[in-house]
This record gives sequence, structure tokens and C-alpha cells, in this order.
Amino acid sequence: MTTETIYGNLQGLKPSQLKQLQKLYHQHIRNDRLTTTELAERIAAISTELKQPVCVYLNRRGQVIRVGVGTPRQTQIPPLELPRYGVQRLSGIRCLATSLKPVPPSEACLTAMARQRLDALLMFTLTGNGVIRKGGGASGFIENTYLAHLLPIQENEAFWEVSQPQDIEDIAEQDFLDLVDSLEAEFSREFVAQEVSSDDDRVLLVGLMTGNMTEQKFRDSLQELALLVDSAGGKVLGTIEQKRSSPHPQTLVGAGKVEEIALQVQTLGANLVAFDRDLSPAQVRNLELQFGVRVVDRTEVILDIFAQRAQSGAGKLQVELAQLEYMLPRLTGRGLAMSRLGGGIGTRGPGETKLETERRAIQKRITRLQQEVNQLQSHRSRLRHQRQQQEIPSVAIVGYTNAGKSTLINALTNAEVYTADQLFATLDPTTRRLTITDKNSGESRTILLTDTVGFIHELPPSLVDSFRATLEEVTEADAMLHVVDLSHPAWESQIQSVKAILGDMPLAPTIELIVFNKIDRADSEHLEIAKNNYPQAVFISASERLGFDTLRSRLVSF
Repeated sequence: MTTETIYGNLQGLKPSQLKQLQKLYHQHIRNDRLTTTELAERIAAISTELKQPVCVYLNRRGQVIRVGVGTPRQTQIPPLELPRYGVQRLSGIRCLATSLKPVPPSEACLTAMARQRLDALLMFTLTGNGVIRKGGGASGFIENTYLAHLLPIQENEAFWEVSQPQDIEDIAEQDFLDLVDSLEAEFSREFVAQEVSSDDDRVLLVGLMTGNMTEQKFRDSLQELALLVDSAGGKVLGTIEQKRSSPHPQTLVGAGKVEEIALQVQTLGANLVAFDRDLSPAQVRNLELQFGVRVVDRTEVILDIFAQRAQSGAGKLQVELAQLEYMLPRLTGRGLAMSRLGGGIGTRGPGETKLETERRAIQKRITRLQQEVNQLQSHRSRLRHQRQQQEIPSVAIVGYTNAGKSTLINALTNAEVYTADQLFATLDPTTRRLTITDKNSGESRTILLTDTVGFIHELPPSLVDSFRATLEEVTEADAMLHVVDLSHPAWESQIQSVKAILGDMPLAPTIELIVFNKIDRADSEHLEIAKNNYPQAVFISASERLGFDTLRSRLVSF
């Protein structure tokens, strides 16, 4: 904030009037007072002369830090210039504002207070003529004063509280520090009651439903985004939805919804906003300027999960390549204020320190990583060729993320692959031998089972490209086990998503066995539908080892 800069609507102001406004920067009051009668009357006198509202912002030391002509909404401090103390504290700034109408603060003014997380908003309604006020008292321009402040967020309650009209003398005698301390104590208690770790990202989800989406697809997408955020280590605080015929080119959602999201960011104490669809670099920049916190899209959340899950050198290599290819067009305009090197969803991974270096250096890094991925492809191709020479059939386990692929290979082969009830719990392919005895002939047969990375709706292209060495484990297999989580309400659309991704792969195996997993948790109606629509499928529970005899007998026939 520039010293003595006047913000807002300055059109038509005389030099002498600008000087009066600039002199307000020289004002200083006691830090335990909201205002003084003298300062309030001076602001009111200037506002009366200008015939426009005036706003003066003070810090907790009682110093004026910003002067503007206009309403609190028109003169508010940009989010990136505000201190970020989190949901437990206020911003340390209060606003003294004038109103030419004898009414309490409007919702727009109160929303501006909440967006800035102000300590308090004092609204002076003006007499308009500077004569003795009704009922006696000191002469001046102020008719009444309203005091507004934020409230801890509780269900079905307002975000703020506005006092009844008071005399400026009474307001000037109130203990400001006592008010702020009591409010922040309440905010702190509310934060502790939420049981959110201070190390977790506090995430607000945003979903956009356009004309070409069904209600069910929209709900499934939002639910999946919540699971992705949870898998990435974030805590979902709330969800905001909007229906539009088409996305807004600058901000994806409409201007009114942007305002609503910004308000929720402040009132809920979110430090991250996650959108359910991909954002352009310009949209991310525009939204971050409005919200004052990081903004990520669905792809970036997925990339962050991959960055956390990658264990092998090959996995880390491919994650870094995917991150750099995604971030390269998004480097312009980030600046120091929105640096991505601070930690949290969208910032982790082997390549995170490369994201804000010179574009040319990043391009060189991408080129080298692509060469290394090509070498990785060649290495894995040689390993596959050696296995093929042994004439051992290979079966790739494919399926939607969290369908239970790793649990299945563990149960069949004791592979000890990491499993968790999370999306993308494992990334690196694992190949294990499985020996099966044919009950009819008594002969034993060995096959190779390969656990692959899970698929997801609209798998980001950068991941498909970067993980091509891993996905070739699928294209080079003799057959596929397509594992489906029958307990998931969207299991049918998940099947179609997997088939769509496989359809884009060259030389994908034509032999496919659909394995419906988690039948112990599946709805009976869904179980019946699956049996009718997929009569050749196998129905199992990998965790409970149900249906394994049938599965093994079908594997023998591969």
C-alpha cells in the first residue's frame, strides 16, 4: 500500500480535496480505541463536502494505512495485500466508513468486511449539513454510528453482527482491544472444535454444471473431487455449486459466484480452492487475485497425489515430467506473492523447485526427462521380451482407481503391495507370479500378474503421456483383468471411463475378464444388474477372499 495514495473514485475531485484526504494518513489514535470523535467528525466533514462516501482503514497500532473514496466494497483492500493469519484471527485492520443515507451497513459493505476479515466496520451516517444533531450533543456531521464485526461460523447463523445505532461519543469510549481479543478467542475455539490439523490444506470445492452434463455425472464428479482432495491430504470445508450454460472465459464461474466463493474463503478460513474441472492459466491467475489463496484444478490435485505416492525412481521421473508439462504454460504472472514453493496440495513433488525458474531451463528439463522415459520404455520392453521368451502368459490388472487391484494381487500372490482406501494408493507397476492348479486335469500353470496404475474420469493427458512406460505394461500383456468396484454408486460410468482410456491405447489386449470386486459391500440391486448385464464376469471380494476359486479357474483358461 503506497503512502498517501487515495483509492476509489477520484473523478472530479479538486486538488484541495485530495490534500484533505491525504492528510488523513497523518492521523493516529490510541490502539485500544475504535476511533476518536475528532477523527470520525473529520472523515464525516470531508465526506459531506465531497458528497461521496469515504473509507479510512487503520491497523491495530492506530495508524491510517488506506484512504478511499467510495463504499467499503469499492475501496476494499485486494486479497493479496491483506495479511493471512488464518481462520483463528482477524486481519488486524478496521474500516471507518461514511454513508450518505441514514441506514445500517448494506450487505455489500458487510460482505466486503468479511472478505477482508476486518477487525470491525464502523459506519457513520451523516446529517448532511453539519448542524446540531437532534437531541443535543456536540455539533458535527454524524447522525448515528453502526458497529459491525464478524462472528464465528455456526450452522444457521449469520456471518456478522451489526449494532443498533449509537452515538459516536459512546463508540469512541469502547475498548477496541477487548472486542478483538474476545472475537479471536471465539474464532480459535471454533477452529479447535473443527478438528482440522494446522498442517492440512483447508479446501473449498467448487463445481460447475454446464448444459451438457447430467445431474448424476455432476454429483459423481464433485464426490470424486472430494475423495481426491482427501487422498492428497486436504480437509474439505465446504462445496459451492453453480449451473451455467457454458463456463465463464475469465473465471469459469460467474461474477456473483466468485464473490460468494471469496466470502466463503474468508469465513471458513480456507487456504485452497479446488475446481472440479481444468482451469486455464489466465483463469487461475484471475481467481487467485480475487480469493487471495491458491487455486487448483482437478488435474493439479491428481498430480499432487501422484507426487506423494511415487516411490520408485521411474515413478518419480514420470511424475516430475507430468508436473513440468502441466506447469510450464502456467508460470507467467505468478510472482512472489503467489509462489508455489510454500507446500500443500499442488506444490509437492520432485519437480516443484523447477516450477518458477526460467522457461527455457524447464523446457530443457522436460526434454531430458522425456529421453529418460524413452530409456525406461526400452528397459521395460527388454524385461517383457525376456518374460515372453519364457512363454509365461501375462495378465494386466486394470481398473478405476481404488477398485481394489492392489488388494487383489496381494490376496492372490502375497505380493505385499501397499493398499489403502484412497484414490491412487499405488502408482508403480508390480509384477508377481501366480501358479494355479487346474482342478480338472490336475496340471499347474504359471501366469504373471501385473498391478497397474488406476484410471480415472478424464485422466489428464500429461499423465497419460508421462506414464506411457507404465501403461505399456497393459498394451504388452496377453490379457486383462478389469477390476470394478461394485460398491461404488457410479460403477457403470467407471467401466466406461476405463474402456475409453484403453480404447485410446494402441494394441491393448483383446482378451478381457471383468471382475466385480467388493460384493460384500455392494447393493443387492447393483449386484443383480451386473449379473444380468455381464454374464461372463466373475464376482469376488478381494479383502474377504470370496469367489477366488471361480476366478482362478477362469485365469487357467487364459
